[in-house]
Amino acid sequence: MHKHTDMAQSQSSADKLARGLGWLSLGVGLYQLLAPDRITRELGMQGSENSLRACGARGVMSGIGALSDNPTPAIWSRVGGDVLDLAALSFALKDEHNPKKQNVYLALTAVGILTAIDYACAKALSQRHAYQGGATPDYRYRSGFPQGLASARGAALGFQVPADMKDALPSPTL
Repeated sequence: MHKHTDMAQSQSSADKLARGLGWLSLGVGLYQLLAPDRITRELGMQGSENSLRACGARGVMSGIGALSDNPTPAIWSRVGGDVLDLAALSFALKDEHNPKKQNVYLALTAVGILTAIDYACAKALSQRHAYQGGATPDYRYRSGFPQGLASARGAALGFQVPADMKDALPSPTL
């Protein structure tokens, strides 16, 4: 009987957080794709709708990646996206004619908090999904034969199957 194992039980807290960030990315990304005019209006950034759509597409792609078996690259892409978002919001804050600076400050705060969460998650995932937490060992110069390849040649040449084992082995003609 096959025992059912729940995938959520084997996930680390970083994997679970990545999954939540993935769903958040999908939701926010879709909102940015579908209602960029509303968001740009609330931030006083009218005319930047296409840039916001690009951010939405990036968010959807990161969200899909974050829901995969190894979400590490997607969460790192979220960190990079957060940096771009912080830069865009900072630029909007410097606009002297922006009547919605208070909303931009709120958005900067929210993105700043998410950046810290994304970074912590990406760092934890990088450690968890790295090969044994370190560099991949170099096995180029190992043959798998402790006494060398020359001593292994012909080692089984005269081997005879013991009489009591002949019936235990399957016949190669079957």
